[in-house]
Amino acid sequence: MIKKAAGRLSVDGEMGMYERFLDQITEFIFVETPVERADMIFVPGNGYPQMAEQAAGLWKQGMAPYVLPSGRYSICAEGFSGVLDKGGKYTGSYDTEWMFLREVLLENGVDERCILKEDRASYTYENAIYSRQCTDEMGLVIEKGILCCKSYHARRCLLYYQLLFPDTQFYVSPSDTEGISRCDWYRSKKGIEAVLGEVERCGGQFYDIIKDLEV
Repeated sequence: MIKKAAGRLSVDGEMGMYERFLDQITEFIFVETPVERADMIFVPGNGYPQMAEQAAGLWKQGMAPYVLPSGRYSICAEGFSGVLDKGGKYTGSYDTEWMFLREVLLENGVDERCILKEDRASYTYENAIYSRQCTDEMGLVIEKGILCCKSYHARRCLLYYQLLFPDTQFYVSPSDTEGISRCDWYRSKKGIEAVLGEVERCGGQFYDIIKDLEV
């Protein structure tokens, strides 16, 4: 029988079942892999600098020759929503997510010549679609790619990028934002809403894609 004990659900007083349930969600959503040398580092668009900072660090380590940040601004907004963290460090005026992410990369030591441009995407699927168009137009073959994204956004990002780059081996190097991490996301309302929202999106947003795939 499921009951509440010490503020958490338990089964007959044991935490095991509840912990397994949390572990399954955590392992699905918070994808993270060891990183190897690759052909490209991808940064899906957003207003947080942590992912581009992570990408810059990997670039400086020689993990890939190029970085491709992607993004215009959210389909729900009329413009770039602004810098959402470390605003005291990144103080420029940015019209798009790409402009912001490019500035973060430059400020953290990435050579301007190694930053590619994709500034049309307004949601995650378009990040992947237009990033693929960019690499195709440049004649780049991406055998291995590194994906720098929010930690709780990692599964959905990986699904979309893998769909558009089916022959690419992806490594996921995520960053925590908003105080949400794989260790304690279930301890706050904000974390629960963010992570379970991703679970819902992985089902809802992939419905049309999956049903249209040839079996």
